[in-house]
Amino acid sequence: MTFPLQIPENPYLLLTPGPLSTTGTVKAAMLRDWCTWDTEYNDLVQGIRRQLVELTGSDRFTAVLMQGSGTFCVESAIGSMMPPGGKLLILANGAYGLRMAAIARYLNISHEVHNSGEMAPPDLARLEQTLAADTAITHVAVVHCETTTGLLNPVEHIGPLVRKAGRLFMVDAMSSFGGIPMDPEAWGIDVLISSANKCIQGVPGFGFILARRDVIRQWEGQARSLSLDAYDQWQTMETHGGKWRFTSPTHVVRAFSQALAELAEEGGIKARHRRYQKNQQLLRNGMQELGFAPLLPEALQSPIITAFLHPPLPGFSFPGFYNRLKRRGFVIYPGKVSVAECFRIGSIGEVYPQSIQALLEAVDWATGFLPDSGR
Repeated sequence: MTFPLQIPENPYLLLTPGPLSTTGTVKAAMLRDWCTWDTEYNDLVQGIRRQLVELTGSDRFTAVLMQGSGTFCVESAIGSMMPPGGKLLILANGAYGLRMAAIARYLNISHEVHNSGEMAPPDLARLEQTLAADTAITHVAVVHCETTTGLLNPVEHIGPLVRKAGRLFMVDAMSSFGGIPMDPEAWGIDVLISSANKCIQGVPGFGFILARRDVIRQWEGQARSLSLDAYDQWQTMETHGGKWRFTSPTHVVRAFSQALAELAEEGGIKARHRRYQKNQQLLRNGMQELGFAPLLPEALQSPIITAFLHPPLPGFSFPGFYNRLKRRGFVIYPGKVSVAECFRIGSIGEVYPQSIQALLEAVDWATGFLPDSGR
């Protein structure tokens, strides 16, 4: 029995920080079945690993792919890189930095948290003082783009301080790698983590850890988990031509390969970054014209996702606003900030300035239902 092939149209545009709207060609790449033992598939995996290393700009790095969401990869990296007796310093200013602290607690890893609050970057003077005073600290970790608010942390200034102090530096670049230019060598990054369904514009199912080769070799035998042993996964891929230890997300891997090709066709990370910047600037300016105030000052804002305060309009509720926008073909994110009522709108994925302009028209229509809206 055969079934006719039908690929439905997306009913709405995902204006979120990932999963995000993808191209039809990325989705179509998942229509073929693959065998995890087949050489053709494993060659595809090896090609992905090489391309990811090329995106770092440094041949000192290597790539290991890991099944699961981005958090799986963060936990895999933390649980594999921390030696017995090691101590992790976490620079947190949102939910995802605090999630790293939760991972450390679950894994019984000694750690300290510098929490600068949800709307401020890390205190670099405090970082220097702590590293000088506490010789037990072996690693420092931070989130590059904290999607709780859209804040972009100054990784390029943090890393050199960590390197100068002789510690190793891990960056959760989940929502930035592939969409924001970065220089891991110059920024002192030893371990960088991201996911298939973010700025490279693949679909959910796996993430990846990019680590310096001399660093990942030190992880042997340190993992706190069988499934999340990043060293063992890396060794298997290195010595068995791209083989995963356990069942890999074959369709998602093929889609990611297509997404990498489309990133190159667009002109690489710099070109994609320019598009994301245009999207975000149009969004920020347009929402302000409609009476929505951004949560963050522009100097701290990333081009990935923007948080807006709830407007001072009688009868405004996020669920109603969300549902009206969804009916017009747009899905946005609720807020995740403890100090303010807000919502978030992403500007990444298969999203262009004309998409943002259409959203702004939908926002104007959606708020027009409210009393005293002025429209």
